[in-house]
Amino acid sequence: MASSSSNTYNSPCAACKFLRRKCMPGCIFAPYFPPEEPHKFANVHKIFGASNVTKLLNELLPHQREDAVNSLAYEAEARVRDPVYGCVGAISYLQRQVHRLQKELDAANADLVHYGLSTSTPGNVVDLVFQPQPQQPLNQVYRLPGGSPVMNQQPRGTGGSCGTFLPWHNGHDHQQGGNM
Repeated sequence: MASSSSNTYNSPCAACKFLRRKCMPGCIFAPYFPPEEPHKFANVHKIFGASNVTKLLNELLPHQREDAVNSLAYEAEARVRDPVYGCVGAISYLQRQVHRLQKELDAANADLVHYGLSTSTPGNVVDLVFQPQPQQPLNQVYRLPGGSPVMNQQPRGTGGSCGTFLPWHNGHDHQQGGNM
């Protein structure tokens, strides 16, 4: 749980200081908004409002409150930086980057297969084109540098234990080349 230094040193928590009120010993904000982080409550208050945060924290069990406050603070900071998209803007950027990197990987695999076909014997073609892939869960959770989870669907290019046809498995219908 977060520190409650506001009660020890008689300094009000960041929320009470921001709201210009006396910080009482049972203040709901004190454990989560220490006086050393005034910007944290300022952003949360600006986006969500103090009364809404109070209602939310009162409805949660005590062991759930810290995670809720951290989520509110992260979303509030993202909304302050990007008022239109907030966290969704960062997620969209990362998804576009993954898509671009997947295309690069598909192109590199296609080059490898093309190079392999031009230098291999016909018996090794199947080994070059089909590579067994381990089973992947449908939804994987990736963590952003700040620790926030991002849900992602099954990555393209992964398949079951049968293998994946690498050069043309990118979601588009391509005719398989005639050089096989």
